[in-house]
Amino acid sequence: MEDNKLSIRINVAERFYPLRIAPQDEERLRRAARMINDKLSQYKQRYVERDLQDALAITALQFVIRLIELEEKRDISPVVNELMALDKELENYLNIVKG
Repeated sequence: MEDNKLSIRINVAERFYPLRIAPQDEERLRRAARMINDKLSQYKQRYVERDLQDALAITALQFVIRLIELEEKRDISPVVNELMALDKELENYLNIVKG
């Protein structure tokens, strides 16, 4: 079977990581690494007395909080539950009207 993986090196937090990825994932991975490094740079400038581990932890926390917020926005179960309740009310009303 032919291996269509691409070998790249990603720099995250001043370390390089060799990866074998699908070609279509390269830009997404490079963008993610860039976002992490940009955020780390901001924290390192803002909190000079902190070490890289602290900056990495805060960066990870911020990105995971954002991920959770996005997942919560995509959670349509409250809307579905409300629609089901409205449907039940309409059904009950129609049954009463039909008599």
